[in-house]
Amino acid sequence: MRTDISTSDISLDDDKALHHWNGVIHGVLSHGQATGDHLAALTTQAPDFAMGHAMKGLACLMLGRRELFDAAQAASDAATRALSLGGATARERLWCQALQDWLAGAPSQSIARMEEAMRLNPADTISMKLSHGIRFMLGDNHGMLRSVDRVIGAHDHSHPLYGYALGCRAFALEEVGRYDEAEQTGRRGLDFARDDAWGLHAVAHVYDMTHMTEQGIALIDGFPDAWSHCNNFRFHVWWHKALLHLDQGDIATVLDLYDTKIRDEKTDDYRDFSNASSLLVRLELEGVDVGDRWVELATLAAKRSDDGCLTFADMHYMLALMGDTDSGAAGRLTARMAQSAQIDDDIGRVMQSPGLALSHGLECFGEADYATAFAQLHAAQPHFQAMGGSHAQRDVFERLTIEAGLRAGRIDDTERLILARTALRGGHEDSFAAARMGQIAQMRRAQAVSTAAE
Repeated sequence: MRTDISTSDISLDDDKALHHWNGVIHGVLSHGQATGDHLAALTTQAPDFAMGHAMKGLACLMLGRRELFDAAQAASDAATRALSLGGATARERLWCQALQDWLAGAPSQSIARMEEAMRLNPADTISMKLSHGIRFMLGDNHGMLRSVDRVIGAHDHSHPLYGYALGCRAFALEEVGRYDEAEQTGRRGLDFARDDAWGLHAVAHVYDMTHMTEQGIALIDGFPDAWSHCNNFRFHVWWHKALLHLDQGDIATVLDLYDTKIRDEKTDDYRDFSNASSLLVRLELEGVDVGDRWVELATLAAKRSDDGCLTFADMHYMLALMGDTDSGAAGRLTARMAQSAQIDDDIGRVMQSPGLALSHGLECFGEADYATAFAQLHAAQPHFQAMGGSHAQRDVFERLTIEAGLRAGRIDDTERLILARTALRGGHEDSFAAARMGQIAQMRRAQAVSTAAE
């Protein structure tokens, strides 16, 4: 039996089909623009290759769009028909089961299928990447590291995908706060895979979390091979660059990156949307007038607020709606989330917590009811991790919680949140934390003067 570039047995016996499957693997690992073309060619060249249909279905679900569930189900049906013809490997059958699990509301079980595939062959990099990606969406940062560490020993210099495996490990290390190891691992990975956008972005995360802004900007500028070939993931890399410039107080560059890179293509992909909405909130919290940039985001958010696929996505839609006190769109999103929270599956449970409290808190923040906003956001904050995404992505909600606390006069509680946020960053105080700690000091001095005058 033949093998693919993940060094795993594959039922494909056609050279062209195998070429395209390898192109899919490389594309998924490198976030390459050509991935979709390879997948379309694969399913045309080998319509009875069940794993190709499973990949298509899983990719649809990862996009977090309600209208793509039908496409994912159709892909699952095609995979089932292909399996009935016989000849599929155990790994291929596991991938088809993973798709069925997610369609049934259990992406956590999809992870288990990928882990089983990795037990069949620890050098199966693409199954590791899928486990890694789904865990990321479910907020399982420690599971990401355990998963990669179980198989990293099967990847060495001779493995064609070694650099990408290191990139995944670097990101997992960063998300559990092992910043020095993450930086070293990510940079080593780039030595073997210069087009690894995920590995590059893992190191950018390190520099964001540790307030090493110059190093982060230089990294992104110095490795264009890692993002120039990318699909929309390149917008996310530029978002990271904007965060680094924001930490430096370089607002002009941040706005330029927003207009010419991050939001140059006004897609409604939730990942692109989250880049944009979270960046505008960060700017406004620093007192920046962002002009009419919210208009197109609010229009898109109102259209997408019924998705209910991912709490992470919904809450970024809410960022664009929370200041709109006239249309009622924010209230409708919270009400829809309450309905989704009644469903007892992986997604519904996150909608329940932290989703409901977070949604209500953001809505109240937009209405300038800061006391209620803080109460709700503070209750949700210990559970933010469950939303998925990264520390850097979820930090917009940390900032809003802190800001609500300051505006509500909850000085002690807010200070504890700031100190915990800085501790998560290895003790590195960024400009946001420094400014808010300065504000707290001023508030305490004012209180002391007021008390002395009584």
